[in-house]
Amino acid sequence: MSKIGIIIGSTRPNRIGGQIASWVLDIVSDIPDMSFELVDLAEWNLPLLNEPGIAAKDEYVHEHTRAWSKQINSEDAYIFITPQYNWGYPAALKNAIDYLYKEWNGKPAVIISYAHRGGGRAAAQLRQVLEGVRMLPATTMPAIAFNDAMLTETGALRDPHDSFSQYVDVIKDSLKELVDLLKKRES
Repeated sequence: MSKIGIIIGSTRPNRIGGQIASWVLDIVSDIPDMSFELVDLAEWNLPLLNEPGIAAKDEYVHEHTRAWSKQINSEDAYIFITPQYNWGYPAALKNAIDYLYKEWNGKPAVIISYAHRGGGRAAAQLRQVLEGVRMLPATTMPAIAFNDAMLTETGALRDPHDSFSQYVDVIKDSLKELVDLLKKRES
């Protein structure tokens, strides 16, 4: 069984990334031979990169880095849920990636972005970084567009299942790609 981490890339208060990640989990949870785990960067609360050595050397001095390494090593592939902030992805996500190197190598990934216009620019930047740490990003990168009418007065999504139903097929397509990348990696 392959273990897939769904990384919530925003740590911002009142973010909708957790709601989107849970919605994605509902869509993909019935894929055979796969288990899924939500990995919330807000719960990890990683400080701004503070390892004295480079990640490629695997010589971590901080317990939070060793714990993060263990988490990332425990999964076979990832789904990154990222918002688009000012045409880029969040600094917290870049920081979490930069802490490690070998742990990411060769692992397949899907990027799902969200923003008022879908988040394609953030996804493109994140793809470039994932390739830099030698991950295998799927070519299908669902970009979920939302508008203010989909949000409550506190900024939460009213109903992602209803609001985002048009994205279900592209998310399933991206997961088919992820499965294919996992099979290639294993062979």
